[in-house]
Amino acid sequence: MICKSFKDKEKMRRAGRSAATVLDRLCQVVKPGMSTLEIDELGGQLMEEMGVESACKGYRSGHRVFPSYTCLSVNEEVVHGIGVENRVLKEGDVISVDVCIREDGMIGDNCRTVPVGMVSPEVSRLLKVTEESLYLGLSQALHKNRIGDVSEAVQSHVEKAGFAVITNFVGHGVGRSLHEDPQIPNFGKAGTGSKFKKGMAICIEPMVNIKSSQIRMAKDGWTALAVDGLPSAHFEHTLLVDEGKPEILTIPEGHGEAEDFFASKLAEVA
Repeated sequence: MICKSFKDKEKMRRAGRSAATVLDRLCQVVKPGMSTLEIDELGGQLMEEMGVESACKGYRSGHRVFPSYTCLSVNEEVVHGIGVENRVLKEGDVISVDVCIREDGMIGDNCRTVPVGMVSPEVSRLLKVTEESLYLGLSQALHKNRIGDVSEAVQSHVEKAGFAVITNFVGHGVGRSLHEDPQIPNFGKAGTGSKFKKGMAICIEPMVNIKSSQIRMAKDGWTALAVDGLPSAHFEHTLLVDEGKPEILTIPEGHGEAEDFFASKLAEVA
């Protein structure tokens, strides 16, 4: 577990703001008739304009190399969907837009699931509950709290609503690398696991399905699919652990300061 220096924290704040700004721009353009390739290419263009790099494109897992600038997962695709020309959005879909960028050697990583036009009441509730679980988890990411405190906060809120936490993927530390220690599951028991320390940079990212907690892999070797074929949601922030409250780094330009943003989101849950 690496606690970031003052200089690295400043770099991570800039990277987080850039990642959030790209994510916000992409979510605003989502509409029926767009292909995921169009969204991905726009993401690459925005990154180039901002002078940052994709931390997704070129990411290696064994012999496989991720081909897209962003991860774009539609409906039953839980995470790591690839932007392709023949995946065209239609009214009633949901799409998880996951943006990871590298700026000045540091990573900013965030995700949001957005509706494509009008969605069913159940899917709308899925998105709301998943986002709420993110902020409840964030509220537990404090100095000397334990990883299990975050895990239980997420899991209990999701399951109380009748949904299922995906158990194959977890949150993680972040910094110069996209995935650093510790792993932060979205399921577990409060009071267990390692303690958080002030200055740690982590990503909390609930992935939630309407019914099933399990996934299967698509033929492309990257895209994770819900085994029951039902819609999933995914929300994520990069943050710095602190004593009183976490500092959210992935807030887009024009959305205020981290403290006010976090307080407003928690108030929505209440």
